[in-house]
Amino acid sequence: MMRSLRTVSFIALATACLGGSALAADTIKIGVNEPLTGAFAASGTYVVNGAKIAADEINAKGGLLGKQVELVIEDNKSNPTEAAAVAEKLITSDKTPVMMGAWGSSLTLAVMPKLMEYEVPMVVETSSSSKITTTGNPYIFRISPPSSVEAAAFKTIVDKLALKKVDFLVINNDWGRGTAEDFSKMMKEKGIEIGVVETMDQGAQDMSAQLSKLKGTDSETIIVTTAVDQLTLIFKQAAALGLKKRIITTGGSQNPDQIIAQAGAAANGTMHLTTFLPWFPDQTPNPEATKYFISEWKKRGFDFAGCTESFRGYDGIRTAAAAIEKAGKADPAAIKAALWDIDVKGLNGDILFKKSGPAGKESGQSQPNVYLIEIDDGKVGMKSL
Repeated sequence: MMRSLRTVSFIALATACLGGSALAADTIKIGVNEPLTGAFAASGTYVVNGAKIAADEINAKGGLLGKQVELVIEDNKSNPTEAAAVAEKLITSDKTPVMMGAWGSSLTLAVMPKLMEYEVPMVVETSSSSKITTTGNPYIFRISPPSSVEAAAFKTIVDKLALKKVDFLVINNDWGRGTAEDFSKMMKEKGIEIGVVETMDQGAQDMSAQLSKLKGTDSETIIVTTAVDQLTLIFKQAAALGLKKRIITTGGSQNPDQIIAQAGAAANGTMHLTTFLPWFPDQTPNPEATKYFISEWKKRGFDFAGCTESFRGYDGIRTAAAAIEKAGKADPAAIKAALWDIDVKGLNGDILFKKSGPAGKESGQSQPNVYLIEIDDGKVGMKSL
């Protein structure tokens, strides 16, 4: 009798294991490596929620290759070391054939060696450091603009803003330092004088020392690069110091509505380079898709302010899904090859990849639209030039 029970137990265990494998085989996994805690948690959470909308939309239409999409979401804790560990887990343990990540440039740069090691592609939805696509990593496919592309877009309007001398206040990481470098190069070519470049740690709460120094220079404009929570502190502290200079933010990650809510009148007059226009759906490249996304976002009870970040996750997952569909299988090599041939109607323009970086090791870079908006009287408006 005991022998029989053991045999039954073994069969049950084997059946359960096979059932688990069958269940896993019934889904196509996409890894999501984002900051859900730490300094960038608010932005990472927005991106993940946008990714979930994309996965739900795809699954409601029948999924991919006859299977449902499964997002394997991991928290990189806004830490580069953790981001690399998360990437390795997603690849080796979760067996994801493609990933999306990792929000911050330093986080993405930390992940990149793992992509090379395991030969798995990643769609980069947010990071803007130019190094990401110029260092020779053929597993990188970025849908957000690098700071060099953002600077090139800004180049067409600097004359209308009558910039003469510009200072910088940037987060002390690859994103911030890269922005200062790329924008300074562009402005020098336009004959604009570059003043001081001040940096701040990503967890800093008090930027009054840097702002006091910037207040005392003879520049008329300050370019600021950091995440939304730190931006609101900067605007409040600048107002408290009586700093009256023009402030322009970069990176498209500001959530102007959140800034208005948190910084109040201190945000008035600030300008922001952004890559999505949820306030003006009809002025986006894909109005119908924009309206659908905003409707879904609101239906889920999320704050409208998150749209300027969350759309990245939505477009990132749709990009990975399009590559899986074209590849015809959930295989890293096939998905990587297919990413070069997709053309997705993104919320901020067509997503298709051009080669960037050293020959034979090129990364993929899409060219999204860039806009300049202004906060005036507590409202977001297109900057008239």
